[in-house]
Amino acid sequence: MRAIPMASVALLSAGALALGSPVASAAVTGDPSGNITSFGFSVTPSTVQAGGQVKLKADGCDKPVIVTSGVFDTVTIPKGDVVSAKVDWDAKPGASYTVTFDCKGEKGTTDLTIAAGGNNQTTTGGNIHRGVKAGIGGSFGDLNLGELALGAALIVGALGSAVYWARRRTGEDDA
Repeated sequence: MRAIPMASVALLSAGALALGSPVASAAVTGDPSGNITSFGFSVTPSTVQAGGQVKLKADGCDKPVIVTSGVFDTVTIPKGDVVSAKVDWDAKPGASYTVTFDCKGEKGTTDLTIAAGGNNQTTTGGNIHRGVKAGIGGSFGDLNLGELALGAALIVGALGSAVYWARRRTGEDDA
């Protein structure tokens, strides 16, 4: 009689292990649109504000990789390194620019999107300052005594009804 429960446990354990284990898959470098290269490359972030910085990375090329785009100056990435590039201030918000990575004549491309500007921009000497993005601030500044009392009453009511129902069930079980 113990064989059936043991077999069930064994089958369930094997199923859990099979579902929890990683699935083997082939890794493809380049971008998913069919742009397959023998080396890997990336632009991070893929969406950036005009005037912002992006990180350019290339892996698997035994020579320096040359990166070009219409939205920043040509950059050379030393073998296995990561470099930064500054996006032009006049990049068109909402536009998508092609970034080309060239490893010994083999080219791979990906897109870089320019984010739309916010409404809190100020210009100082040609530089755009977007201000700080923060919460409304303060933890005690907007205390409302009525809201605190209502919250306390709800908590006390929930705890009281839990005790009441727990004691009532205990009495029913003894009868």
